[in-house]
Amino acid sequence: MYKSSYPKTFPENFLWGGATAANQIEGAWNIDGKGLSTAEVVRKSEDRHQMSMDDVTRESLKNALLDQTDQYYPKRRGIDFYHRYKEDIKLFAEMGFKVFRFSMAWSRIFPTGEDEKPNEAGLNFYDCVLSELEKYNIEPLVTLSHYEMPIALTEKYNGWSKRQTITAFNLFTGTVFKRFKGRVRYWLTFNEINTGTWGFHETGAIDGNLSKEDQLQIRYQCLHHQFVASAIATKQLREIDPKAKIGCMLARMQTYPSTPNPKDVRAAQLEDEKNLFFTDVQARGEYPEYMNRYLAENNVEIKMENDDQNIISKYTVDFVSFSYYMTTVTEANGKEQANGNMATGGRNPYLKESDWGWQIDPIGLRITLNAMWDRYRKPLFIVENGIGALDKLDKGRIHDSYRIDYLRQHIEQMKEAISDGVDLLGYTMWGPIDLISFSTSEMSKRYGFIYVDQDDSGKGTLDRIKKDSFYWFKKVIASNGEDLS
Repeated sequence: MYKSSYPKTFPENFLWGGATAANQIEGAWNIDGKGLSTAEVVRKSEDRHQMSMDDVTRESLKNALLDQTDQYYPKRRGIDFYHRYKEDIKLFAEMGFKVFRFSMAWSRIFPTGEDEKPNEAGLNFYDCVLSELEKYNIEPLVTLSHYEMPIALTEKYNGWSKRQTITAFNLFTGTVFKRFKGRVRYWLTFNEINTGTWGFHETGAIDGNLSKEDQLQIRYQCLHHQFVASAIATKQLREIDPKAKIGCMLARMQTYPSTPNPKDVRAAQLEDEKNLFFTDVQARGEYPEYMNRYLAENNVEIKMENDDQNIISKYTVDFVSFSYYMTTVTEANGKEQANGNMATGGRNPYLKESDWGWQIDPIGLRITLNAMWDRYRKPLFIVENGIGALDKLDKGRIHDSYRIDYLRQHIEQMKEAISDGVDLLGYTMWGPIDLISFSTSEMSKRYGFIYVDQDDSGKGTLDRIKKDSFYWFKKVIASNGEDLS
């Protein structure tokens, strides 16, 4: 008689930790030979609900290059991780982190993207970060491009719109693979690659003055070049450091049909397909037919070289990672838009919202995990999940029970998904220490277990203060996800 058995808990080697990005934490934007990046020329939004990522024009870029301050460009200052990394990593170790996700700033190593030699000071910085992680037995998970590239490549090639940027990127990837061979077991190529369909922040291409049709053309061309560059990076890593693993990274936009009306169901299916297209290419190695139809119907003609499809199909990723913050609702005739992580769907009346209007859906994470495991049958990695909130200091303490509740509910659903049979490598919460918001450049939108004393104007001591959630997550890791009380 067949007797079913299934895991009821997190695997023994589950990777608990946190995730950050260089352009949101490092600061030190103009020292030790670093070049300016695309993330550092995007002005702060004046509206906390208004994303500031895609307002770059040729004129604003020129002004940003002339402005050598951080007054309007807060990501330039970050939280000074560049000088405080030892202090921060020690705090991560105190929580019991098994893994720390961070990105290596491309422009810190190749300031213009095409330099004859890498910037040794930049490489040395990441040498030091890795040494500090090794000191505490924390696994590094390194993102190669987290919403930034050398601004010189935007000026010269309009970002990823030209193939020359592939060569520049793979010069960078080959350099760091060789330099850090044996020290990094997990790499990611492009952060939330699908958000390139929204423009400059991910593609580095200035296209705001174009028609919607021309924007669509240039953005998908940029993304194709990134697919090729990602496949080449995968090839490089397997040749240089075959014991290491490389993954893709998607901003997962799970959506539900607003009603059982077949038209709404089909509309939701199409939205899901447009989202999963990116992992289909990088994990399955092909442009899916549904997307070929979509591109044709929207008059998008992607220019490919003869070997592009071959390298994409031959060098697929080892695992699939994604961010998960919220879900949306889709109906055939449109619906009120939800706020959130570049969300494009409607509001769900059954869900609560964060301070920034992001709808909270823990069960949606279980749905997402099952759907992606069924689709790819490759290990999954949740590399971003968290809640931005207006934390308040109370006699030197931050009582963030709302963050604990949010994370507890999502971890419970992760456990359920593992019991469903999902192969889940780990969970890096975003972001374990307060950092500059990417979408609005605020400091007051706080995610961390660790409070950083800095306001939206950059004023403060930069002191680090443990929140209530710090001690809670320490207990979660120590119990391998069993003690969520």
